[in-house]
Amino acid sequence: MDIISDLEAAILGLLYEKPQYGYQLEKTIEGWGMRNWTQIGFSSIYYVLKKLEKKELVESRLENVKGKPSRKVFTITDLGRKTMKEKLVDILSWNKKLISPFDLGLAYLNYLDPKEVIACLENYLESAQGRIRFLESSVKMQEELKAPYYVVALFSRPLAGLKTEMAWVKEFIEKIKKEENL
Repeated sequence: MDIISDLEAAILGLLYEKPQYGYQLEKTIEGWGMRNWTQIGFSSIYYVLKKLEKKELVESRLENVKGKPSRKVFTITDLGRKTMKEKLVDILSWNKKLISPFDLGLAYLNYLDPKEVIACLENYLESAQGRIRFLESSVKMQEELKAPYYVVALFSRPLAGLKTEMAWVKEFIEKIKKEENL
């Protein structure tokens, strides 16, 4: 059996907790701040739900709501639960290559003047500072709310990675300055 995509896992994980309809999933995604750690657009929710239903990982039923159109409520199946657990084991067990557009910039930075490269990297550091402030405030807020450790980890892990990356960028700027006698 194929392991599901990360996007499918994001939706399936929300249904693991309770049955939901599409708009309810969107509200949960917003409430959890999921777009900070997964790539899921509003328009892709229904597309993914159809894929999961076709794979028999979820099933749907129409629910009548007084004074409103009926809505399709999705429930995870036993196969969906098994598949989600397999996906989690895979995700948490193996370090996988992350592709960053930043690396594309590094590959071709020789097309820029060294002073331009340094200016770009300094802008990068400045923009990263804003993200760091957001992540630090998110960690603090989650801790104050006594959120479970795995919720706090959604903000503390990228924060640690970003701080490490910023240290690397600062060292790289110094290396450029030294090699280019700037």
